[in-house]
Amino acid sequence: MDLEMFESRTRDTIEQALNRLQTATLLAAQLETQVFETGQSVQDLSRLVETFLAEQRQQNPESPE
Repeated sequence: MDLEMFESRTRDTIEQALNRLQTATLLAAQLETQVFETGQSVQDLSRLVETFLAEQRQQNPESPE
């Protein structure tokens, strides 16, 4: 292997590694967004359930919990 081929292979390998790193970074950002949105959905659902249960208790105060 001569110097030019070594340099070319090295650059190609570095370029591939950087592309993979960029892809991983973008995927991590997307995952972070999805985790945040899922957390928000769980909080919204929790509030909805609590509201529903409170309304049910007000309508049926004699019902056991």
